[in-house]
Amino acid sequence: MVKIIVKLLTLLTFVVSSSALALSSVSASIDANPVMSNESIVLTVVANDSVERDALDTSPLLTDFMIARSEVSSQTSIVNFNTSKTTRWQIVLIPRKKGNLTIPSLSINGYQSQAINVEVIEPGSKGSPVQQDIFISAELSSHDVYVQQLITLTVKLHVGVQLQRGSLTEPSLPGATIEQIDKDQESNGIVNGKRYRIIERTYAITPEKSGDLTLDTPMFSGDIMVQSQRRSGFLSFGETKPVNVLGEQLALKVRPIPDRFPVDANNSWLPSELLTLHQEWQPQPSEFFVGEPITRTITLTAAGLGKAQLPQLVMNAPAGLKIYPDQAELHSSFTKERLISQKRQNFALVASRAGDYELPKMTIAWWNTVTNQYQQAILPAQTIKVKANPNAEQVATATNTPAAIENSTGRISESNSALAAKPIIIEKSSNLQWLFLILWLLTAFAWMSHVWYLKRASKPSKQTVKSANNHYLELMAACKKNQAEQALKLILPWLNTLSQQQDNIEITTLSDAMTQVNNQLFTCAIEEIQQHLYGKKTSNDSWLGENLLKAIQQVNNSGIQCEHNTGFTLNPN
Repeated sequence: MVKIIVKLLTLLTFVVSSSALALSSVSASIDANPVMSNESIVLTVVANDSVERDALDTSPLLTDFMIARSEVSSQTSIVNFNTSKTTRWQIVLIPRKKGNLTIPSLSINGYQSQAINVEVIEPGSKGSPVQQDIFISAELSSHDVYVQQLITLTVKLHVGVQLQRGSLTEPSLPGATIEQIDKDQESNGIVNGKRYRIIERTYAITPEKSGDLTLDTPMFSGDIMVQSQRRSGFLSFGETKPVNVLGEQLALKVRPIPDRFPVDANNSWLPSELLTLHQEWQPQPSEFFVGEPITRTITLTAAGLGKAQLPQLVMNAPAGLKIYPDQAELHSSFTKERLISQKRQNFALVASRAGDYELPKMTIAWWNTVTNQYQQAILPAQTIKVKANPNAEQVATATNTPAAIENSTGRISESNSALAAKPIIIEKSSNLQWLFLILWLLTAFAWMSHVWYLKRASKPSKQTVKSANNHYLELMAACKKNQAEQALKLILPWLNTLSQQQDNIEITTLSDAMTQVNNQLFTCAIEEIQQHLYGKKTSNDSWLGENLLKAIQQVNNSGIQCEHNTGFTLNPN
C-alpha cells in the first residue's frame, strides 16, 4: 500500500512539472523602428518552452520582407529549483518597399505572437537617423552605353562601427559579364562628421544584350559588435548583431550596334573611347639586309575594352618576305576610372633577296563612343628597302663553286684534247686497235663520273641548308634581343648543322666548339656569355649580344676552320 502511494505522488509531481514547463506564450520584437529602406532589421521571436526548430512558420513574412538569414537557439535555466526553457529565433529582414509595413502575427504550436507595425523610410529623409553605421555607395562610369561596351562600377562600403565579420556579394546584371578589377582598396574618411573605414571595389561590366536594364549593386552581410544589456558587477559584455545592408539599384540603357557600323568577317564590333595602332622597327628602317631578321613590333591600345575583346593582329607580306609572328602580349591597367588594354606583338621578317618590299596597310575598324562615329585605326602601307648583305661572301672558294669545278674540268679536257690531237699509230693488228679504243672510252666514262660526283658533293642537301638557316636566324634574333640563355642554347645546334655542310664533325661541348672554330672573336664572345650566366653577379650585370652577333656572322661566312691532313680550309657555301 505504501509503495502505491509513493508511485502516485511521483506521478503527480511529474504531471505538475510538465504542466509548468508547457508552452504558454510566444512574443515578437524588432531592434529598430523606423528603419531605412536599404538596411535590415532583426526580428526576435521567443517561445517560453523548448520546441522544434521548424515549429515557426516564417512564410507570412515574405509578403513585405526578404529573409536574409535566420538563427535558432535554445536555453534552459534553473533558479531556486525552478526550471525554465526558452527557444529563440533571430530573423534578419530586409524591407521590399518603403512606407508603413506590418510584420504579421506568427504561430508556434497554436500560440500567436503579436503583429508589429514598421515604418520604412528613405535614407536622409526627415525622421531617419542622423548617420548610418554601415552604408554602401555605388557609381557607374556611364548609364548610357552600347552593347559590349565596357563600363566600370565603383562600390564603396562605409563601416562606422566595430566589424566582427562581413562580406560583399557580387553585383548582378542579366546578360552581362562582370569581373572585379584589381584588389580591394582600403582607406579612412569622414562623412558628415562621422569617421568611416572605407573599402572600395571596382568591377568591369560588359553588357551582352541591349535594352533598359537594372543593375543590382552588391549587398553587405556581416556581424557588428554592440553593447550587451547584460551586466555582471563592474563588467559589461559585448555581443554581435547580424547586419545586412543593400546597395542601390542603378538604371542602365544599353544601345544596339549602330547600322552605320559594317560588321563582317573582317570587322568585329569594337566600342571604345580611343583606339590606336603603333609600330616600332628593329633595326631602323634604313638598315635592312638580306638574310637578317627584321623585328616589327605592333601595339594596339584601346580605352574601355577588356583584354579579351582586342582583335587579332594580322600582318600580310609580299612574296620574298617571310613572316614569323611571336605570341602576343596582353596588358591592362585601370587609370582615371578607365580600363586601358593593350596588345603587343612582334613579327620577325626575313627577306630572301634584295629589293623593295611594300607592306600593305593594316586597318582596324572601331566605334568611337564619345563622338558616336565610325572610325578606323590605320597603319599606312610602307615600302622597305632590303640591301644585299655586305657580310656575305660574293665569291666562293675553288673547292665548292661550279665555276671552280668547270675550271678544273676544263684543264682536264684540255689535257685530253692534247692527247686526242696526237695521232695514235697502230702498228700492230686490228685487235690492238680495239683494245686502245675500249680503254679510252673507260677513261672518258671515269672522268665524267668524277666530274658529276664533284658537282653533287659541292652542294649540301636542302634539308641541311634549311636547318642551318633556321638555327642561324634564331641565334641572330636571340643576340639582337640580348637573350643570353637562348643564344647559348642555340650555338651548338647551329655549329653542328654548319659542320654537316663540310665534313660532319660532331661538336658536343662549347670547349670543342671554340677549338674547332678556331676564331678569336668567337672564343671571346663565348667566354663573355659564360661569365654573364655562370660567373659572379653584380648589380649592373647585363649581357649585350653585339659581340656574339659579329662572331657568328664571321664564322658563318668564313666557315669552321678545321685542320685536316690535306691542309684545305672548307667553306659552307
